[in-house]
Amino acid sequence: MFAGKAARLRLSNGGVVPLELVVEPWAQVHQVLPEQTCVVVTHSASTDGSWSGTVRANEPFQVGHRSDAVTVWVNGDCFHLTDEEGNAIDAIDVADWQCPAQGSAS
Repeated sequence: MFAGKAARLRLSNGGVVPLELVVEPWAQVHQVLPEQTCVVVTHSASTDGSWSGTVRANEPFQVGHRSDAVTVWVNGDCFHLTDEEGNAIDAIDVADWQCPAQGSAS
């Protein structure tokens, strides 16, 4: 059983054109359609609840944006995209392969 932590970051596109979502460090590119909301979910296997933050320790995400794109740096061990109800979006991601919450495929 997975004993770590999960974190969720909700992203909404309130614009009229698709928004590029880049998830790093995996360089995964996804599209968030107009009026669509997606949730970036990450997991940390650390039982003490810590995250390996890039700017500050213990932060699960770092976000940057441009007019047509959002880049999310994930500081967990993996990531998944879901809708607001938790249903998988783009379920086959490179980052899923080593996810401790799903049982890693070594």
